[in-house]
Amino acid sequence: MKNGQSYTGFQLNSTPMIVGAALIGAGSLIGLSGLIVGGSAMMSATRRWFRELEVPPSEVVKHKWGATKAATTAGASAWQQHHSNGVHTHA
Repeated sequence: MKNGQSYTGFQLNSTPMIVGAALIGAGSLIGLSGLIVGGSAMMSATRRWFRELEVPPSEVVKHKWGATKAATTAGASAWQQHHSNGVHTHA
């Protein structure tokens, strides 16, 4: 204590804090609005793209799965025939 003055401690001006909180709130609302608008635009474009496809994605997956199963079966069959004939070639 010098000259009769006491230390009052930490003082905070509330006006900048209120303005900062208001700006953060406004920015959050703008960001949330942007996410909603952008997300709905992406969903709309995706739905339109699916409707324009000649073959639905589920049919493409079924075809690919069938081709994969056929290739796996053919490969396993060829491998079994190769090894059942007693032919063993080692590199």
